Amino acid sequence: MIKSRVKVMLAKREMTQKQLAEVTGIRPPTISAICTGAAKHIPLDVMDKICEALDCQPSDLWEYQKVKKESPDV
Repeated sequence: MIKSRVKVMLAKREMTQKQLAEVTGIRPPTISAICTGAAKHIPLDVMDKICEALDCQPSDLWEYQKVKKESPDV
């Protein structure tokens, strides 16, 4: 599962979601969806704008977390 770390980076940069939206030109609801993990897909140009605004790499914004699969009851 891919987890968003955009909120973490915003906090490190002392920036709000509203400020990120203003700097990048990305709609505030889109920024919110990315921050909460509700976004189903994120275009590369959006990722590029966020990375530029936060002066970071994509790996700073998203991380992979392995999901444990439940074993079936026997």
